[in-house]
Amino acid sequence: MHVPSLIEKKRDGGELTPAEIRELIEQFTKGAVPDYQMSSWAMAVFFRGMTARETKNLTDAMMRSGRVLKYPKGAPVRVDKHSTGGVGDKVSLVLAPLLACDDVWVPMISGRGLGITGGTLDKLESIPGFNVALDERRALKQLEKLGVFMIGQTGDICPADKKLYALRDVTGTVPSQALIVASIMSKKLAENLSRLVLDVKFGAGAFMKTKKEAQQLAKSMSEVGQAMGVEVSHQLNPMDEPLGRAVGNALEVAECVETLQGNGPPDLVKLTLDLAEKVSDTSRDKLAERLTNGRAWKKFIALVYAQDGDATALERMQEIHRAPVIKPFPSKKSGVVKKMDAESIGRASVLLGGGRQRSDDTIDFAVGFSQIKKIGERVTRNEPLFMVHARTEEAYSSVRPLLAKAVEIA
Repeated sequence: MHVPSLIEKKRDGGELTPAEIRELIEQFTKGAVPDYQMSSWAMAVFFRGMTARETKNLTDAMMRSGRVLKYPKGAPVRVDKHSTGGVGDKVSLVLAPLLACDDVWVPMISGRGLGITGGTLDKLESIPGFNVALDERRALKQLEKLGVFMIGQTGDICPADKKLYALRDVTGTVPSQALIVASIMSKKLAENLSRLVLDVKFGAGAFMKTKKEAQQLAKSMSEVGQAMGVEVSHQLNPMDEPLGRAVGNALEVAECVETLQGNGPPDLVKLTLDLAEKVSDTSRDKLAERLTNGRAWKKFIALVYAQDGDATALERMQEIHRAPVIKPFPSKKSGVVKKMDAESIGRASVLLGGGRQRSDDTIDFAVGFSQIKKIGERVTRNEPLFMVHARTEEAYSSVRPLLAKAVEIA
């Protein structure tokens, strides 16, 4: 295989054969294709796209780069959800234990923060001791006992995706539809699912900026999944303002705890129930009841304990990860919130240290935003639009201009 020729072929708009894609992914996984060549190939894909056949073959090759989960005979229905990423999107931490209250299994393999969007693994790791690196044997035993696990990609599950995922984050190729589809679906298909619901975001704080792009992405993912035997449904959701009222790892976990105790923000609760309905045989009313009667909360506590986490820390997340600088960002006038730009707030969160600018960056669990006002809410002059949680005064000052542009009061 001559990698420069494959890069040139894709750069010039050619269609790669199944054998070429399979060989490229195999050699990249083994380390025979260096990061700089794979980055160039990814950029060519970003500009030229891939055909439906190429996308399916890429997904299949990435899935087969590692192990596909196997279950005992007579195993329950396996269900999961994937979000294409949003600012303040912490749905997985509520949805997984909620679904696990059914007689189903929820084998959730998640990713880290990508671009301005937060990662489920980063949020989970803000819980002291939480282990996202369970081996397959332990994960399957937990699935049989609890009905749920929440882990990252182990070395033997989609290793090609794990390597490519890290490169995309730092090479400007995150929004490539083909790479998004292959990344998402290779992981999900490696879970050997029965049902999958896709939460496809569009708008300022999403990779897909328009509803049309989101529809195309949802269609492509659904086709790949269904072609490989999974019942796939999807929902398109706007991401112009952050989801819920918190952005930042520990702050979002604290908001999930509130939601699992029946006091979550309405938009987070609604989206969680919308997605749960699509893969659950339980009625919406019953699902909603589990968020208020303690069943889903107890399941989450059991999940945290099972994965070595300190569940006693869950109700103290903002104390355990308390930023040294916590300041209000006041409204300059009275009126109604017309804009709370998710992209700007997401970028500010990354600059504060809540996300990665480079693949080897360390996440600061404490920083971010809380008490975020929602579009349509009234505010008075000098009332906080949100609270900024920063590591230093300098960090707080550095994001103020970006935050000023994020908000519009009319």
